[in-house]
Amino acid sequence: MDRLTEMEAFANVVDQGGFTDAAKKMGISKSAVSKHVSSLEARLGARLLNRTTRRVSPTEIGLAYYDRARRVLNDAGEADALVTSMQSAPSGLLRISVATDFGVNLLSPILSEFLSDFPDITVNMVLNNRYVELISEGFDLAIRIGELEDSSLRARKLTETTKRLVASPGYIQKFGRPQKIDDLNTHKLLHYSSQSSGNVWKLTAPSGEKRQVRTAGWLSVNDGQSLLNAAISGLGIAYLPSYLYAQAMEEGLVEDAMPTLPVEMLGVYAVYPPGRFTQPKVRAFIDFLVHAFADKGPTEW
Repeated sequence: MDRLTEMEAFANVVDQGGFTDAAKKMGISKSAVSKHVSSLEARLGARLLNRTTRRVSPTEIGLAYYDRARRVLNDAGEADALVTSMQSAPSGLLRISVATDFGVNLLSPILSEFLSDFPDITVNMVLNNRYVELISEGFDLAIRIGELEDSSLRARKLTETTKRLVASPGYIQKFGRPQKIDDLNTHKLLHYSSQSSGNVWKLTAPSGEKRQVRTAGWLSVNDGQSLLNAAISGLGIAYLPSYLYAQAMEEGLVEDAMPTLPVEMLGVYAVYPPGRFTQPKVRAFIDFLVHAFADKGPTEW
């Protein structure tokens, strides 16, 4: 007889408390359930059930075997569901966490194409500039830029972005161009107010030395586009990713404030919870993003 069927019959007898109800659960005859259990006991050489005229209960060995058998049956059921799910069309609610600047400028414009391709998926995109815990906060996926802190998550690189100090030509003409990192202490700086590290810029000197610039700054705001607008208007120097400043630099509205500094390169990643199985809706969205950003970055946006 089939070993898995024997396990299933035995587990159902324990779950239902008898052969009659187990037979109803499995949709077979009571005698067939009894044969499956007897065959299992004979193969194992152990009595798994105490049988009386009134009730059926597992023996000590039977209870230990039941725990393992139930796990095997649950795994088998999940395996069947996995195959069914992988062959089905992507569907369901997809919750995405993404930094505000990236979401507004790069994801929002292309979401309509994704939803048109996958009409059975609904998207809830949460824009914020804080680090979210994907599993505990119920997110299916997040877009993260820079070094990945949580190595337990799965990640797929989408593209790269550069990060530069930018200012308007008018600002440079009026206040001069900083020649070295220490010169920034006398300039008007524009900061992200949502950074957990405060108003700190981590820069790399031409020598390769890692430096930190800590100043109060002239303006702090929790939106990158606003910082870019402030830089364009001549209010100061901003430290921004290329997906924000690229067009403005191409149009001559801003320029590299310190071209002597090494260009910082940051990876853009789709991160999602660990596991051997990726839900079809998550896999579909990641594949879509890889295609959408294939010709983007690090400076072309």
